[in-house]
Amino acid sequence: MAVNKKKVAVGFVVAGVLTVLFGTVLAFVGPIIIDDQIVKNTVIDPKNEMTYTMWKDVPVPFYMSVYFFNVLNPKEILAGEKPMVEQKGPYVYRKQIQKGNITFHPNNTVSYLENRRYFFEPTMSSGNESDVVTIPNMLVLGASVMMENLPFAVRLMLSATFRTFKEEAFLTKPVGELMWGYDSGLVDFLNKYLPGMLPSSGKFGLFAEFNNSNTGLFTINTGKDDIRKVHQVDSWNGLTQLPYWRTPQCNMINGTAGQMWPPFMTKESTLPFYSPDACRSMELVYQRPGEMKGIPLYRFVAPKTLFANGSDYAPNEGFCPCRQSGLLNVSSCRHNSPVFISHPHFYNADPVLLDFVQGLSPNEDEHGLFIDIHPQTGVPLNVSIRLQLNLYMKRVSGVTQTGRISEVVMPMIWFEESGYIDGPILTTFHTNLVILPAVMEYMQYGFIALGLATILIASLVHHKAKASEKEQVKDHESKDKCFVKTSGGCAHKGKHEHGEMYDLICV
Repeated sequence: MAVNKKKVAVGFVVAGVLTVLFGTVLAFVGPIIIDDQIVKNTVIDPKNEMTYTMWKDVPVPFYMSVYFFNVLNPKEILAGEKPMVEQKGPYVYRKQIQKGNITFHPNNTVSYLENRRYFFEPTMSSGNESDVVTIPNMLVLGASVMMENLPFAVRLMLSATFRTFKEEAFLTKPVGELMWGYDSGLVDFLNKYLPGMLPSSGKFGLFAEFNNSNTGLFTINTGKDDIRKVHQVDSWNGLTQLPYWRTPQCNMINGTAGQMWPPFMTKESTLPFYSPDACRSMELVYQRPGEMKGIPLYRFVAPKTLFANGSDYAPNEGFCPCRQSGLLNVSSCRHNSPVFISHPHFYNADPVLLDFVQGLSPNEDEHGLFIDIHPQTGVPLNVSIRLQLNLYMKRVSGVTQTGRISEVVMPMIWFEESGYIDGPILTTFHTNLVILPAVMEYMQYGFIALGLATILIASLVHHKAKASEKEQVKDHESKDKCFVKTSGGCAHKGKHEHGEMYDLICV
């Protein structure tokens, strides 16, 4: 049975057209399917096993690296000279985070307490917790500034109290005690007779209230009704506005809790989040695109306006009373202690701050904070939050322990909280968010290319078959016209009915 090439070619053309249509539809439908899966898996829901576990237990290892500014010339500072410091560290602590008291609410929100614990990692540290450093004594210098406007007699009594408990302007102790607390007769005295003056009722340490604690009761959106609101803070400790600052804008609780953000980010997106430790909301801005082990990311950094004072950036007026740009006055949420937060080494701050202290050298690579986000899902891939704790100190008349200290914002420590996704989680991320979309993209282009190739080849076959058929018909017609039967002899020349000349052939 002869194969009709024309019909076969037409069949292949139809198949090619259908293949191109399928590839084109896939090009439009594929991204929609992927986005739908992202939305489905980004909602905070126990049914979303992987993402819910990531949110609940934060399996990514987080570390806190602490650097102390060891004071080299405490006696000279008391005589009015410029402070000289040297950086010591890092002293690295593994941070364990776990959410508890998780409660889902009918209005598509969920509340939780996030518990945190710190464990010293000697192998990652440049030194040990037994290392001895000298830093300003917050109890003496902080209390002196807090009480400088009280009657002179009160200040004399304060100085006598310091003398009784042998407290001086500078403190030399092991890192572990400065971090997590040390015994102090003055602390016991203050807690007994002036309860509430100090943040801790036990030992006094720079991070004493951080360890074995929680960050407060967060209530955030699950994203079930609107994925654009997922992870956004609804309230913190029952508050929708903060009580610390001078304007409603500064008291706003904006953004997420600082661990994940809504999906489908663009370069115009920002990263707003509320930080209980900084007592305010902060917002990072897009800097550049990047890649982490094949996964695309956007890097977001702190804008220069983050810690700018009210004079340089009007919206920050509510955080004042301010000093130079680059300092955030957190005294209003730190028991009125004259404490300021900044970037490490006064990076992005008023250069005059560097003139008051010797031993600082800011640069973006070491001291700038950033968050690398996978824009499609809003999941951080690499995080480095770096902040510095500073103490405003000065000579206070009547308090002999302050000597002739010049007015200065004195850096005490800076710390970096960092973490990045790695291991099985990164592999899963890479498979679901890089490989599968790429395969789908290649498939859609593959179908389109295959369809076009099929159409082209089938069209050529069809054209060739048609041309061959015409040639056969022509040959057949020529033979019928040229061979003329006569009754005898050779005939003369003649013409076809179409006009072509021919010779009659004798048969």
